[in-house]
Amino acid sequence: MTTSLRALTGDYVLDQARTRIGFVARHTVGPAVHGRFDRFAGTGHLDGDDPSRSRIELTVQAGSVQTRNPQRDRYLRGKYLKDADHPVITFTSNRVERTGETAFQVTGDLSIRGVRNPITLALELTGDGDGLRLKGGVTIDRTDWGVKWNAAAGLVARKVALELDLAAVRRP
Repeated sequence: MTTSLRALTGDYVLDQARTRIGFVARHTVGPAVHGRFDRFAGTGHLDGDDPSRSRIELTVQAGSVQTRNPQRDRYLRGKYLKDADHPVITFTSNRVERTGETAFQVTGDLSIRGVRNPITLALELTGDGDGLRLKGGVTIDRTDWGVKWNAAAGLVARKVALELDLAAVRRP
């Protein structure tokens, strides 16, 4: 990245057309399941002088999960995510630590199904001509958020990789 971090200081909003919020879940009897969420919003603040004062907030519509399999998507929405009772998944950062020239660890609270647990995202700032781009993710244990639907308990691995490719544009 050639742009200085200081030059990127500002308030940002996610560019929905260029952002991908996805996941990969291993399946014990077949290939991994790749999915994404199609409806989300997010804001952030990057402080180039003091990255620890930066923050990120994401809100994802649980019912927007897509795996290209309508039957599986219905199960994920209803049985796994219980989107009727818990329509949103949220992440709110509470600590940002710079770990390299363009690498950051962003710690915060992830809420799924009304259960909130801390996670730490590993993100790489890759820059972007129209704003900024952060790529990375974290692997979580879905059972920590009560995602345990018994009929598939032996088929879907407990570990789920969350993948983020966040494109953000500066607010005027």
